[in-house]
Amino acid sequence: MRARKHYAGAKLRETRQRIGLTQKDFAARLGVSLPYLNQMENNNRPVSTTVVLALAQEFGFDVTELGTGEAERMVSDMREALADPVFAAMPDMAELRLVASSAPALARAFLELHSTYRQTHERLASLDEALGRDDAQTQQSPWTEVRDFFHYCDNYIDAVDRAAERFGGKDGSAQSRAVEALAQIGITVVNSDDAPLRRLDRGSGILYLSARAAPETRSFQMLLQLALLTQDKLLEATLDLARFQSGEARAIAKIGLANYYAGAALMPYTAFLTAARECRHDLEILAHRFGASIEQVCHRLSTLQRPGAKGIPFFFVRVDQAGTITKRHSATRMQFARYGGACPLWNVHRAFETPGRFLRQLAETPDGVRYINLARDVSKPGGHFGAPVRRFAIALGCEVKHAPALVYADTLDLTSAGAFEPIGISCRICERTDCHQRSIPPLERRLTIRPDARGVLPYDVG
Repeated sequence: MRARKHYAGAKLRETRQRIGLTQKDFAARLGVSLPYLNQMENNNRPVSTTVVLALAQEFGFDVTELGTGEAERMVSDMREALADPVFAAMPDMAELRLVASSAPALARAFLELHSTYRQTHERLASLDEALGRDDAQTQQSPWTEVRDFFHYCDNYIDAVDRAAERFGGKDGSAQSRAVEALAQIGITVVNSDDAPLRRLDRGSGILYLSARAAPETRSFQMLLQLALLTQDKLLEATLDLARFQSGEARAIAKIGLANYYAGAALMPYTAFLTAARECRHDLEILAHRFGASIEQVCHRLSTLQRPGAKGIPFFFVRVDQAGTITKRHSATRMQFARYGGACPLWNVHRAFETPGRFLRQLAETPDGVRYINLARDVSKPGGHFGAPVRRFAIALGCEVKHAPALVYADTLDLTSAGAFEPIGISCRICERTDCHQRSIPPLERRLTIRPDARGVLPYDVG
């Protein structure tokens, strides 16, 4: 397979500016001419192997930081946005990649503008709710803003992760340490049948946890509350850097960062990464080793993107029974639709049919990239008879080149092209012309309607 040329001008320029060197001095340190560096920074030339090696040797730079993860996410998001009928034409992939790599700030501004347009359009479509309201917002919704914050941070927050690792230590005793740490600040932990999942009574200094919740859930909620009480300065400093547009977004993000801290303390980075490699990413072994749930383990695996010590780039997604994505993150080239549900051909939808079992799938996306996917249902009981059960399914996957590091790849035929199922992102932007599960036509393709003939679909995709 022909190697893909790597353009990373924005990242190269950002690195030089962070170090505080002029183009002339930076070029000299890298062993290239000034014009050559200028061309690389402006994406007129790909970053050469010589420059990559020099970055590592001269500056101790983690060369994986030159990866196209953020750019690929932006390309995927822009492509989905540009498939909106409001746009007359779809730029080709080369143009989108050029914008994402050369002008990432412009790309983000475009995505925010389109998101605002969509929300405004949806509000106007519901006039009974929109008319007469003076407080109607036209900015990005708080939930979307927070989701995008974690999305473009690669779901890894270094300062919070390292602080949580220092607390969690290497022996996996975060739960007992949390009880002691809370006691030191005057908080007593009480498990109660009548309590909601978590409730802090600041007056009495009692943290009530639901006795009906699973032990790993109680541990997680205890660590989350500990983060809110003891890591406020760190969380607030991180929020200051994010520059959220509204107080609601900032408040939501603070809970999100506390959740991040809890997961990172329960499963400390170095210890968890080491254990994951040793057991070949066996989710059940990791859950037992760290006292976590399967979902918590999957989410944590998707965050192992620390510079210089990265784990396998995983994608992680959670869907409800209607197919709506409720959690999503990808450190891979596969990106999820920002709007609507996931491709119905993913095995995550079949997980509801086989509760308690792991489903394996070899899949190939329209761009030719192959993945190994793992799916399982996760039920969240209400804790007593008659209480509603919340049902979700989760999926974890990575590119098939990492299959030897996964116990779940054993016995699968990775050499047969026929073993890989064709999947997509969402119907509205999927390029496949012959998908039997297509729900709506692709917005960027011409359709041919044949009154006297009918195949699987009532139209032909051009």
